Amino acid sequence: MKLLKDILYKVELESIAGNANIAIPHICFDSRVVQKDSLFVAVNGSVSDGHAFIEKAISLGALAIICEKLPLVLNPEVVYIKVKDTATALGIIAADFYDNPSEKIKTWLKTLRKLNVSVLFATQSSSDVLDSDIVNTLIESCPSRIFLP
Repeated sequence: MKLLKDILYKVELESIAGNANIAIPHICFDSRVVQKDSLFVAVNGSVSDGHAFIEKAISLGALAIICEKLPLVLNPEVVYIKVKDTATALGIIAADFYDNPSEKIKTWLKTLRKLNVSVLFATQSSSDVLDSDIVNTLIESCPSRIFLP
């Protein structure tokens, strides 16, 4: 759980209505998964505009809203943060909320490079097809091998 003011640290804010000194246990951009005290980010997507779901998110328990357009009527129990680009803000907020995992990976990789260790990450979901010949060729070219499940 993080304070809203702390996860907004690097976000370019246009305005804030309400107190940003509140605890946020959950971040979401899909109103169907809003939980009590969530931060809801109204992302304007290719299929739907998250701004159309702000009221639903609030009714499900969202305590704070990140948006590009403020609603006409503001709920006094909710913190509204207006930004220029909610998709960009979501990336920054998520990184801060989860303690910047990509920075930790970069640090880990720098350490491995100093030790002259090559690293290959291969992931596969149920919808992906991974060419095992390519992966095997890459693995065989690595001087040191560590395999993780």
